[in-house]
Amino acid sequence: MSRTAANSNSKTHLNQNGLKSEDIKKNVYHNNREKNGPGTGVASGQHRQESFEQAPMYVAVMTYLGFGIVTLFGYLRDFLRAVGLEKCHLAQEREEQKDFVPLYQDFENFYTRNLYMRVRDNWNRPICSLPGPVFDLMERVSDDYNWTFRLTGRTIHNAINMGSYNYLGFAENKADFLKTVADKTRQYGVGVCSTRQEIGNLNIHEELEKLVASFLGVESSMTFGMGFATNSMNIPALVGKGCLILSDELNHTSLILGARLSGATIRVFKHNNMHSLDKMLKEAVCSGQPRTHRPWRKILIMVEGIYSMEGSVVQLPEIIALKKKYKAYLYLDEAHSIGAVGPTGRGVTELFGVNPADVDVMMGTFTKSFGAAGGYIAGKKELVDYLRSHSHSAVYASAMSPPVTEQILRAMKCIMGKDGSTEGIRRIRQLAENTRYFRARLKEMGFIIYGNDDSPVVPILLYMPGKVVAFAREMLERKIGVVVVGFPATPITEARARFCLSAAHTRTMLDQVLHHLNEVGDTLCLKFSRRKYSPQPDLCDETDFELDS
Repeated sequence: MSRTAANSNSKTHLNQNGLKSEDIKKNVYHNNREKNGPGTGVASGQHRQESFEQAPMYVAVMTYLGFGIVTLFGYLRDFLRAVGLEKCHLAQEREEQKDFVPLYQDFENFYTRNLYMRVRDNWNRPICSLPGPVFDLMERVSDDYNWTFRLTGRTIHNAINMGSYNYLGFAENKADFLKTVADKTRQYGVGVCSTRQEIGNLNIHEELEKLVASFLGVESSMTFGMGFATNSMNIPALVGKGCLILSDELNHTSLILGARLSGATIRVFKHNNMHSLDKMLKEAVCSGQPRTHRPWRKILIMVEGIYSMEGSVVQLPEIIALKKKYKAYLYLDEAHSIGAVGPTGRGVTELFGVNPADVDVMMGTFTKSFGAAGGYIAGKKELVDYLRSHSHSAVYASAMSPPVTEQILRAMKCIMGKDGSTEGIRRIRQLAENTRYFRARLKEMGFIIYGNDDSPVVPILLYMPGKVVAFAREMLERKIGVVVVGFPATPITEARARFCLSAAHTRTMLDQVLHHLNEVGDTLCLKFSRRKYSPQPDLCDETDFELDS
């Protein structure tokens, strides 16, 4: 698609949302495979160069100016509230508690009061169907400038879902696929109401842990009922005072919280920057702990497989080389990469062809590619046995729900081909095709996108706060559900929309989304890229040539 808006004839024979009637099976995985154009084959295991194009200078200036203006108006409105000319709708300390120490600092809510409330309608939208490739949203309106909402009773049907982590399309409710889940629900019920250490340890829990270990190619694994707690509750069991954590600057909040709870010293290295990591490792080994200069008890490197806000892939071979060089440990969070990358969906270790045994702690979640909930820790048997008795999440948390456990089992067996079909590998290949196709078309249109060609997380940079809001509202008007993210979740000059590709997206859906993106990009002037991309596929790798000077 060219940078100009697509012509109106592209909507011929399409319904209101631009989808063919056979595509609106929002609660069933789309098994019909459409023919793909040239150059959109499965991504190879070769690690491609990542793209982090910088915006023109005027964009950064306008972004800062936009935040400056809304901040000034925020101070003005706070003044009006202080003198009683404007009502404050947020929670405040009661008058009779004025002599108490404040429960929270009022200034901490400045952003919420004056910036977030103006654009709150773009988040927390209630949906009323399965969040598959298409979904239904409940329409809501606000009569008081987003302080409160009311439902209109109208439903927005068949909006294309570009925000869910449903990478392989296993978030589905087709009866044939979910028969085993229904059977296990009848057999065990929907909850265990006990911890694994007491009377909540079911045979399907142990079956799942053996299957996860087999899938990852490691000795042992253990599972948890919550993905966030898998990081935040297990890291404190692995490191503590006298230990050093080297954390990538873009790591997820769950990793950051776990590191802080551990009591270990935390140092942050630049994202995917091996020079920065090497320098910190060298200093840690040579200098030891502050003041005493004693050797660190442990040095733990924490990274992610795919970074959820950037769409970038970890430089795993280089990190493993540094880890071995300095005798450190490696903690790999594969929440977004397990099932989503690699020829057979086994994550970044398979994508790079490294030995899983070189990763000391392999962590992942079941909330994305497996369409379920929970997480896992995998590695050597000694590691897993230790965590079974020392991890707070393992000792005190309720056991994973039986239907959720069975959903993970059936999805993982499908990926591994243990169900006797090739459906799992077909979905992995379809996700790779969708990812490469979508990214290539966005580059051709002139958008600035971040990340690796193999990453199904696709951030489109919007930059200016006003354009972030307008983009989300425009896309919903066109019945496309998107996720927009801004400060403080991203750097102040790098607000973005984050698209998540799925194997359940058909080519018609992606083309429809791209058509509307092209129009909205022209309307809102969002095509900031200064690079020129050819619509033709790469016939060779430019690094294979040596140019004469």
